[in-house]
Amino acid sequence: MLAAALAPLSFAPTLSGVRQSALRSSNVVMQEKSKAIPFLPAAPALDGTMPGDKGFDPLLLSNIVPLAWAREAELKHARVCMLAVTGYVAVDLGFRVPYAPEVGSLAAHDAAVEKGPMFGLLVVLSLFEIVTGIPKVLQLMNDPDAAPPGDYKFDPLGFGGSADLAEKELSNGRLAMMAFSGIITQSALTGGGFPYTYNGAVDFIPPLAPVNPIDAFGFCSTGIINGCV
Repeated sequence: MLAAALAPLSFAPTLSGVRQSALRSSNVVMQEKSKAIPFLPAAPALDGTMPGDKGFDPLLLSNIVPLAWAREAELKHARVCMLAVTGYVAVDLGFRVPYAPEVGSLAAHDAAVEKGPMFGLLVVLSLFEIVTGIPKVLQLMNDPDAAPPGDYKFDPLGFGGSADLAEKELSNGRLAMMAFSGIITQSALTGGGFPYTYNGAVDFIPPLAPVNPIDAFGFCSTGIINGCV
């Protein structure tokens, strides 16, 4: 009788096995989810303490790339694109600097390379990168007390130092990166200047389109073929 009663226990998991299984289940249930993409696990490096941290890292690149280096790169591209959007639109609206070719923004690169000003710009930008950019990255990678990414101690108007302003800079910079990509794409597709649509401002504000006089009297000038009389 005793043997028969104990026989099923030989097939049951041990108490320690049950405990380990329960702990694993608890870890799965308690695993934190991403704030930006709730059905994906949260990136461990994105704890919300850094300005602009929205928890968006679906590929978990923050597990591979040092966060300070990634933020330095993001800020650099954000600032460049904020300037680029302004400059691209300004040139297409007629603004010119001395020695700049008299062409639109889309053709400006090739024209500047052909005529020479691009070489001078390349030299200036290279010097800036060598003198400031590379040392900043090395400092971020090796000095735990380094200034935050993007902080070059250049603030003549005293606007820096605020977490709120840092958040706003990142938000506007991210928007500018997407905006510049869209402007370049539309500029190449339409072949025209600002506002980079096929029909100009009419595509944004339909009332600006010229009205056919016949339509003004209640007739449809497009013809019966389009289903109007």
